[in-house]
Amino acid sequence: MKEILEQLEAKRQTARAGGGQKRIDAQHAKGKLTARERIDLLLDEGSFEEFDMFVEHRATDFGMADQKVPGDGVVTGWGTINGRTVFVFSKDFTVFGGSLSSAHAQKILKVQRQALKMGAPIIGLFDAGGARIQEGVDSLAGYADIFLENTLASGVIPQIAVIMGPCAGGDVYSPAIMDFIFMVKDTSYMYVTGPDVVKTVTHEDVSHEDLGGYRVHALKSGVADGAFENDLEALTQVRRLIDFLPLSNREKPPERESFDEPEREEPSLDTLVPANPNKPYDMKELISKVVDEADFFEISPDFAKNIVCGFARMEGRTVGVVANQPQVLAGVLDIDASRKAARFVRFCDAFSIPLITFVDVPGFMPGTRQEQGGLIRHGAKLLFAYAEATVPKLTVITRKAYGGAYDVMSSKHIRGDLNYAWPTAEIAVMGSKGAVEIIFRNQTADELVAREAEYKERFANPFVAASRGYIDDVIMPHGTRRRLVRGLRSLQGKSLQNPWKKHDNIPL
Repeated sequence: MKEILEQLEAKRQTARAGGGQKRIDAQHAKGKLTARERIDLLLDEGSFEEFDMFVEHRATDFGMADQKVPGDGVVTGWGTINGRTVFVFSKDFTVFGGSLSSAHAQKILKVQRQALKMGAPIIGLFDAGGARIQEGVDSLAGYADIFLENTLASGVIPQIAVIMGPCAGGDVYSPAIMDFIFMVKDTSYMYVTGPDVVKTVTHEDVSHEDLGGYRVHALKSGVADGAFENDLEALTQVRRLIDFLPLSNREKPPERESFDEPEREEPSLDTLVPANPNKPYDMKELISKVVDEADFFEISPDFAKNIVCGFARMEGRTVGVVANQPQVLAGVLDIDASRKAARFVRFCDAFSIPLITFVDVPGFMPGTRQEQGGLIRHGAKLLFAYAEATVPKLTVITRKAYGGAYDVMSSKHIRGDLNYAWPTAEIAVMGSKGAVEIIFRNQTADELVAREAEYKERFANPFVAASRGYIDDVIMPHGTRRRLVRGLRSLQGKSLQNPWKKHDNIPL
């Protein structure tokens, strides 16, 4: 028996060594951790239970029969994050460059299916060169099987991808279907086709970083929801994110003890909005002063900065926050902001996370570039997302709420539950100057000045909307936290069903 146990331990040591010490050293030299080191940092100490440690590929072509490594380039299993179950797969770049074979795919499929069955999040750590070419169509079939499981799990369990090295070809579409994608700065990149293929087809000479690095996806394309300095920070922040999320759509969002007074007043908010309507202020200051202990996990902080999205807590319960950012493009809604916020709103609705929306929006971005880029359809995504959402929806208009953007930003007309406004709110079709220039286009400049003052007095306030019931109350800024906390309490029993349908047809 002792000899058998020693053989087992020897096999385990071989599997844990992956591609060998030389390749592990090469991984460390690039500033990257190994697949197993990443799992150790991500999960609670000693909680990891591994699946399929001894699985090997079954390919025989191109000399592959003599090249077998236990585990076959991916480490899979489950563990806990702060005591809550999660499933994980971590690509091992030291084994065949982390490339996907049929056996490799089957390992991932096993944890995907188990996560769905058990109702627990799945986290994928990506560091791989794509499909294993030696296996041909079998590797492509493995990708498609994984994509199907990603799709079936969407909206049922949270799915998080962390890109920690190369992520190319078929590998990129699994993260793309998942709920959140995070990258590691300067060591990760993702693209459908690499620089060599790009050069052959389009004659562009481009680096890995310029084609698919974090500056592309976290700042420009919006494919990534954030980028972190190194593996350690990325994994630490994923642990933090998991703490905000329910394990599945069958559970309510988690609660944790809060030491922040629920009905705390914040006098500084009374002077947050400048007297000059064209002067910006930082909406993140409002968010941090209203939510529990100023703890706000922002999603896509470097993309579409004119809108802010993220998770926070009120009275210890998770909420999703969406807010226009006056500091960037005056908080206007454009294509990127609409896409970013719509996806976030739909995630929150899928997982029963209440939504708080702070509004200071002058409208939709005008111009040929936006119109030719499909602003109408992209803006409709955000409208659709808010309109279909059945979770508790609370809205606070702090300053401008103009035109169609007022409707879109969780207004009463698209089933906002509690809609508040600060006394500084201006709810109108457009700004005073633009309005009078259209209504009184034939009058002199002096007359227009008088008309503008008249229009401001009549419309540049929240009381017209309040008189019609479109605003539930005009509140004092310093009492915003108290009103939101009480509002969330009152909406805990909310029950709302949309008409039966196979699925909707969101304007993609």
